[in-house]
Amino acid sequence: MEQVKKPYEITFIINASLEDTQIETFITQVTELITRNGGEITAVNKWGRKRLAYTIQKKNNGYYANIEFVAAGALIPQLERMLTLDENVIRFLSIQLDQRALDARKQPPPILESMVEPIPIIPEPLFEDEEDVVVPPEIK
Repeated sequence: MEQVKKPYEITFIINASLEDTQIETFITQVTELITRNGGEITAVNKWGRKRLAYTIQKKNNGYYANIEFVAAGALIPQLERMLTLDENVIRFLSIQLDQRALDARKQPPPILESMVEPIPIIPEPLFEDEEDVVVPPEIK
């Protein structure tokens, strides 16, 4: 029986002291595990090295990566087990995306009314000795 595929997102922090090639290899291993088990990768976001908000496992920096994919629910425990057992993974979080989150990603960000209004031009002199400056009538 075919399981229903749902959209998921997994974000993980890798030890930043690893070399770039080791980090790329690990991200490739995660994506291969997903595709090997019938999942489809929709996006791989590499956010890079960032300072952690607080010290985790005596580390202050981490390499952040985020993978969006569509897969059956049975894949998630396998993926989480892989990340738990790997000593280079500092933290991870996997979530199932709901329809509202997916719809919000498709819409452009709202434009605020205050961003559209032109900035008013003030026709007063900037300095006290500028009283003889002529201001065009369309600005007044």
